Amino acid sequence: MGYSGQLDFANDLAFLSQMQQQMQGKTISVTAVVLNIHKGKSKICRYNTTCINRIIFDGEDLEDVETFTYLGSITDEHGGSVADVKARIGKSRVAYLQLKNIWNSKQPSNNTKLKIFNTNVKKVLLYEVETWRTTKAIIQKI
Repeated sequence: MGYSGQLDFANDLAFLSQMQQQMQGKTISVTAVVLNIHKGKSKICRYNTTCINRIIFDGEDLEDVETFTYLGSITDEHGGSVADVKARIGKSRVAYLQLKNIWNSKQPSNNTKLKIFNTNVKKVLLYEVETWRTTKAIIQKI
């Protein structure tokens, strides 16, 4: 099959192509190596393209989606990170609220609370930040 531009982890596989014909070829190639692909879970997320030709896998059209989650990161058809940032903010808010008893307690010092915040809230917020397409709006949000 050669280099196919894929990223894979455990049972997740993402094919990257610049042209619709390349993507169609890759979907055909996976059947040649007897990979068991779940058609219902397979999606197409087009990035900055006007091509609307359907991608067919094993005789069925694959579903086109506007956003796609891969290994916990959300990407959209415009290549933006807004949805991923919103999800990270939400997860960090949950992490913060789960530690509400600590924040309201007088027992740990402010220095200890800051360390807890940095390790349990800030880390959740900034997880995979290096993959974000940063804009002024995103920087202001975080």
